[in-house]
Amino acid sequence: MANPRIPPHDLTAEQSVLGAILLDKDALIDVAEFLKPAYFYKEAHAQIFEAMLSLFERHEPVDLVTLSAEVKKSGKLEAAGGTEYLSQLLDTVPTAAHAEKYGRIIHGFYTKRKLISAAARITETAFKDEGETQTILDTAEQEIFAISQIHMRRDFVPIKEALAASFDRLDELHKKAGGLRGVPSGFVDLDNKLAGMQESNLLILAARPGTGKTAFTLNIAQNIAAGYKIPVAFFSLEMSKEELVDRMLVAQADIDAWRLKTGKLSDEDFTRLSEAMGQLAEAPLFIDDTPGLSIMEMRTLIVVGAIAAVAWSRSPLTPSEDITAS
Repeated sequence: MANPRIPPHDLTAEQSVLGAILLDKDALIDVAEFLKPAYFYKEAHAQIFEAMLSLFERHEPVDLVTLSAEVKKSGKLEAAGGTEYLSQLLDTVPTAAHAEKYGRIIHGFYTKRKLISAAARITETAFKDEGETQTILDTAEQEIFAISQIHMRRDFVPIKEALAASFDRLDELHKKAGGLRGVPSGFVDLDNKLAGMQESNLLILAARPGTGKTAFTLNIAQNIAAGYKIPVAFFSLEMSKEELVDRMLVAQADIDAWRLKTGKLSDEDFTRLSEAMGQLAEAPLFIDDTPGLSIMEMRTLIVVGAIAAVAWSRSPLTPSEDITAS
């Protein structure tokens, strides 16, 4: 008979982190930020850790006596293995120095179990002859994204480290003699106001319809990609990629847009267009004109675009050669 597939877990790591906390209550500080009772595979270990957290929150000592009393008070002492099992946890680890490492192991196996559960639900939903395909895709992306957030963590940063990073940025700006800290938009007045587009900032351009929002943002994207060779992802929910490309060609070649639309181009215009095409071909600009994209779909495409940007930067051929070959 084949062995049943057991969900991934590590009981030794679970026992070790509990034993480390019993040896040294400060070990709980190292794991309390990212470890939760639900992350434990064995229910008894989850109950013990929950009791430890309760004691810690009340500023009471966490030792064998107080822990036994706390678990007994909740009526779960026998389910947790009794006092004898709690005593055995003390002999599991010789030191509490590696409590965080044990906690990370538990955290990792919990994430794997969540992925298995999500995959099972996604598979079941996909096999059912119900619901729209796009709805199923959105749900699947949301489930995986929610699991990925478990690993997102930001620690306190000492001011000394923040100052060092800040000094490096300022030193780099000083060397540039008036350069911008953020990504330049290509519009001098805007860059002077913002000092460039800063990392992690959300900039929103709002205006009435027909006032040139798309043209403005397209110019910014073109300036960044063509002028500074910084990868840009451009999502257009209304305008087609053909129209976007025409607009960029007109701006890059500095020719009359009406002559391009009507086909009344002079030989000089064609020369300028050829030069503009060569310049744009070398720009790491990625366009998606799919109408009605959801936020989750955009996020997925940005990840794909980031991979494409890395591949673009590492390509042994020039971008224009790639386009010709395709």
